[in-house]
Parts: sequence; structure tokens; C-alpha cells
Amino acid sequence: MELLIQNAKLVDEAAEVWADLLVKDGKIAAVGKELDCAGEVVDAAGLTLMPAFVDLHCHFRDPGFTQKEDIETGCRAAAKGGYTAVNLMANTNPVCSDMETVRYIRRKAETMGLVDVHQCVSVTKNFDGRTVEHLKELDDKVKLISEDGKGVMSNHVMAQAMKIAKEKGLTILSHAEDMEISPYDYRLAENIATAQHIHLAKYLGARLHMCHVSTKEAMNEVICAKIGKAPVTCEVAPHHLWFTDSDYRVNPPIRTKEDRDFLIWAIENGYVDAIATDHAPHTAEDKKNGAPGMVGLETAFGVCYTILVKERRLPLTLLSRLMSAGPAKILGVQKGRLLPGYDADFALVDENREWVVDAAQFASKGKNSPFDGVRLQGKVVRTIKAGKTTWQE
Repeated sequence: MELLIQNAKLVDEAAEVWADLLVKDGKIAAVGKELDCAGEVVDAAGLTLMPAFVDLHCHFRDPGFTQKEDIETGCRAAAKGGYTAVNLMANTNPVCSDMETVRYIRRKAETMGLVDVHQCVSVTKNFDGRTVEHLKELDDKVKLISEDGKGVMSNHVMAQAMKIAKEKGLTILSHAEDMEISPYDYRLAENIATAQHIHLAKYLGARLHMCHVSTKEAMNEVICAKIGKAPVTCEVAPHHLWFTDSDYRVNPPIRTKEDRDFLIWAIENGYVDAIATDHAPHTAEDKKNGAPGMVGLETAFGVCYTILVKERRLPLTLLSRLMSAGPAKILGVQKGRLLPGYDADFALVDENREWVVDAAQFASKGKNSPFDGVRLQGKVVRTIKAGKTTWQE
């Protein structure tokens, strides 16, 4: 199967060019002018073609909490947001602590064909906070492990998990929260756990990825680790780049303007590896009762384009690195660039489109978004995976 996309502005992490792009058998075959195509031709004049987005941090709530989200609705939300690959957290019911649960989730996603779904396994078995022997049984379908939703409280347990992860080539995703401190100071809880996990990773040589970094102090710890060549990467969430001093409940919380501005400074100076949504759907009743989290897949590009590109004047190539090439590298997939040989996964976006978020129209079951009613600029109008359209406005 062939597909030719003509007349678009092509933007990835390295370049911004006007060219055509040819797809053959699900891969990018050529980028240039006057390319021949035996299949479909798409005239994308006035639009920007970017590598599809990769989200390192999602919750699809399946198995066990499908009243909030399931694999199908999660995949549809991802496709609508321009994503073709997501990594799911393990806080399901049962907790994803074994290959049987991983295979169940992957099979469901594969029948959809919309998004490549990767699944984290929990750092400790069933989140018991102690047992890590199950990590030795994981096969190469698992690339990342995480206790997301809670912090690993024991440094000894985290060290044991890091040793196994290093042996198996796994990356640990850290939900940095000292849960003994968080009841009275969420900020200190993040800062202390961030420092602990980074020092363990440096000592043991294990690959560590810091999730949803939200404070200036935590980001400084990451920056120091990077300067010291430690095997540490990090992500920030769109809502922490947009909101300040808000009481909308997410974990970690919305921080101060000083924190937000420092996160953006860290992005501008190359210290942030990825933007991840922490897509966390809840029922209206659960959210009313205080459940932390918000949905983010369908608003992420618009939020990040508006705050980073339009308001802060950062280049779209940098946003492409954060939403595509950076997370793809951490996940170890051949996505995120507009080069021959890479997966033919694209987001066609209209940079000039202004739109108002309407949570009622989300493909996700979750409608819990503080962006409901917010005006954004930059909208995904078509998503293509392996040369096939998975969503179109």
C-alpha cells in the first residue's frame, strides 16, 4: 500500500521543510519533490505534517475500572489527539504485575489497530511495596516498569528493582512521592523522592525516568543528574505548563507560577525529554469525591502549541521532539521522525485553527478536564498510523 502526502509543511525535531512524503508498506519511503505514488494522494496544503505523538504516561483503566475508560475508548481518544503510541500505567484491577495481564491488554489494543499500546508492569507485585521477584519473569514485550499512582517507599526495594531492571534492560518510571510526607506537604514529598531515586539510579547505573516533574526543586535535581551524565530522563505534563495556583485536583498538584516558568525554562534549555499527558479519566462521581487526575490526550497538542509555540515563541521543532522523538527514544520504538525507514505515523495539524475545548465531545469516557471551555490554537485534524488514517476531523 502506498500513500503520498503533498504540499504540507513537514516538521520534526530536526527540520522544518516544505516537501512531499511517500509511504510504502507502513514505513516512510521517501521525502522530497515530484514523488510517484501508485496509491492514495492527500493534498495537505495549508497544514503541517508532524510525526504522530507518543505518550509515555496514560491510564486506560482496563482491566477493572472500565466505567472510567477502556482500551477502545482510550485508543480512540489517543487517535483523536494525534497519538499512535501510548504507554499505560499498572494501577488497574488486578494490578498489572504479570505477563498474562500485559498480553490481555495488548491483545485488546491490537484488535483496534488505532494505537500501539505498551504496558507498564508494577515495580512491586500487586503494589505490595516489598516484592520485586516478579520482574525477573517479564519478557521483551515490557520495556518500562512503574508504581505510578503511589511512590515506592523503601529505598532498599527500589534498589533491588533497579538491579533487576538494569539486568533486563528495563527503564523505571518514578512516581516521585514520599507518601509519609504528602499528607502535609506534597511539594516536599516530590522533592525528597526525586532526589532519592536519582541518587539510587546514579549509584546502580539503572535507567530512570522521572514522571510528571512539577516543582522547581525536583527539576533542578534532574538537571544536576543530567549534567553529571546520570542515566536519567524526565517528562512534564501539559497541565503543569498551563495552570498555576489552581485547586483542580491532580497528583502531583498544580504548582506556582515560579515552578511553571522554571519548567518552561528547562524545556527551552534542553533538559526535558518528553511531554506526557498523565491521561487519568474518572467518572463524574469519582471526581466529585476527590479523585485526582484529568484527561489529556485530546487537548495536549493544542495546550502545548498555545503555551509554548504561540505564547513563549519556542520552535515547533522543539515541541515535536518533546511529543514525538523524545518519548519514542525512551520507549525504544522507530517513531518520531520524518525520515525514510521510520514508521509512517503522522499527525496533520492546522497551526492556525482556534478552537474551544468541549469536554462533552471527547472520545474518552472521561470528561474531567479543567480545559473545558478554554480557547486553544493549533488542532490535530487527521491522524495516520502505518499509512492508514485512524482519525479524521
